[in-house]
Amino acid sequence: MTIITLPTTDTAPVKASRRLSVAPMMDWTDRHCRVFHRHISQHTWLYTEMVTTGALVYGDVERHLRFNDEEHPVALQLGGSDPADLATSAKLGEKWGYDEINLNCGCPSERVQKGAFGACLMAEPQLVADCVKAMRDAVSIDVTVKHRVGIDQTESYDFVRDFVGTVAEAGCKTFIVHARNAILKGLSPKENREVPPLKYEFAYQLKRDFPDFEIIINGGVKTEAEIDEHLQHLDGVMLGREAYHNPFVMAGFDQRYYGDARAPKSREEVLEAMIPYIQAQLAQHGARGLKLNTITRHMLGLMTGLPGARAFRQVLSDSKKLALGDADLLREAAARLRIAA
Repeated sequence: MTIITLPTTDTAPVKASRRLSVAPMMDWTDRHCRVFHRHISQHTWLYTEMVTTGALVYGDVERHLRFNDEEHPVALQLGGSDPADLATSAKLGEKWGYDEINLNCGCPSERVQKGAFGACLMAEPQLVADCVKAMRDAVSIDVTVKHRVGIDQTESYDFVRDFVGTVAEAGCKTFIVHARNAILKGLSPKENREVPPLKYEFAYQLKRDFPDFEIIINGGVKTEAEIDEHLQHLDGVMLGREAYHNPFVMAGFDQRYYGDARAPKSREEVLEAMIPYIQAQLAQHGARGLKLNTITRHMLGLMTGLPGARAFRQVLSDSKKLALGDADLLREAAARLRIAA
């Protein structure tokens, strides 16, 4: 397990680990979203959206890999199935400063399948092992794998056990288990996150069978009570949609799961912390570059559960106000929340 020492202001340094993490989510967990999440939790492990090897081998590396220093600890998730291309991409990820390289063996979308990677790779565990070995030979940081518990109608635990065992022979010691099957034909990616039943016991059994490996659960987790239950059996918990739609759920993570004595930021303190970041980003990209909504769209769920949350979202979604490109829109949204409440 990678351990990174993070500085604190009035306590001893805290060791960050993958005990809590936010899942890689396409079109959502970009660098702006990750900065926003980092202001809520200093220690929760963050992941990029999946980046394909083709985008790095043949495309604009800087556009795909640049990130902000405050995002650490942050992992780069790669999509691909060619060991050489994955090794090249992993090396680029390490060069750019990522703390971990993660291989996507869980995405069920047809577009990803056409690229011969994602969940369909679970049918080829030896190829995944070859990919992992190539990446581990190329970098000194952790190489991890995110996968499902099965594909299509496979119901046997033996399938995922054998997959993990084969990949582990290549040196992978961290497995992030999305505890559902991936249905490769007939279900959309959204349905694949909801329709196949959760099989948490499969992940628990993996930990019993491979006690020296780091096993992290993903899928359907929403509350601290659920996190606490999973941590009785496993090394870590990864949140997905809940962390995006209700990001303040992470506010207590640093104290509860990392032993950081500092009080978490309030919602309004998070908003204030984002204003200088937004101003700097807008100034860097110029009037015709980055749009305010590119950042604020990730913040719509910050007030989830509070009276006035709808008014807050309405302000942050107002196209005329967004077009002005003024970061003070965040303060206006907070004021509308107070009035509506």
